[in-house]
Amino acid sequence: MDSNQAYVQTQVSGLTESELESRALIKTASALNDIKEHWEEKKTELPQALEKNRRLWSILATAMGEPDCPQDKTIKINIINLSIFIFKRINMILGAEDPKPELLNILIDINMNIAKGLNERTQSEEAITENP
Repeated sequence: MDSNQAYVQTQVSGLTESELESRALIKTASALNDIKEHWEEKKTELPQALEKNRRLWSILATAMGEPDCPQDKTIKINIINLSIFIFKRINMILGAEDPKPELLNILIDINMNIAKGLNERTQSEEAITENP
């Protein structure tokens, strides 16, 4: 392991689950946005980027069904419903004869909004812990 990998590993190991989820959502949204912004040069990367987004949302949806999931029922249902929507959108894009970059907007927006919510939640939890 080189020094860069060691640094990243150390940095990641100190993150909460919400922070890791937020980073993963931002990373996949950024990849999709990069493809959208550079469509002609990068549209061949689309299937791989969509697959990564699908896997991420599969993990999130599966976590909502775990018995030890700390989320309340409403959040669980909302995340599962978002996952279903995302899976349908990904299938629609992949099945399109000539997909358009604009189709990625909703996937990017959802990922970024959920990441923002996770970050706000983490900050609120830290504030509560620091000032009980």
